[in-house]
Amino acid sequence: MKKLNWKKAILAGVIGTLLFDIVGLLFTGQWWDIPGLLGQKTGLGFVYGIFGHYGNGVLLAILYSAIAPHLWGPYWLRPFIFVTAETIALVWLFMLPLLGAGVAGINQSPMTPVVTLLRHFAFALPLIFIVNSEIQSKITPMKQPSTNQ
Repeated sequence: MKKLNWKKAILAGVIGTLLFDIVGLLFTGQWWDIPGLLGQKTGLGFVYGIFGHYGNGVLLAILYSAIAPHLWGPYWLRPFIFVTAETIALVWLFMLPLLGAGVAGINQSPMTPVVTLLRHFAFALPLIFIVNSEIQSKITPMKQPSTNQ
């Protein structure tokens, strides 16, 4: 069993969350909207929201790093499969309805499902280039069968 590269997973989580925030800024015009919402809804303030938001990104990258070798499909596609499933299950069907925005945030705006998925696709990019490069480097290629008879 291969060991998890914690440093690369944490780095991918931080960079992925930063990319998530940049895409959010481009679409919403607001910087750190999620940390602000987390701080407000928990009553713990904006600084907690920042740490909670980035901590969540790191935890998702660690989770991906642990399960990526067991996912199907090409290595470049696995992060997109992971973040799509995570977005649907945890954001569209849990978090957004909990916040009163309806399933997939449709009560907030018809663009909410699109924007949330694009933000998570941006999060997936470091998973491809940092985490998957680590996983691929540890895979030993299968030996080709001998053609000599």
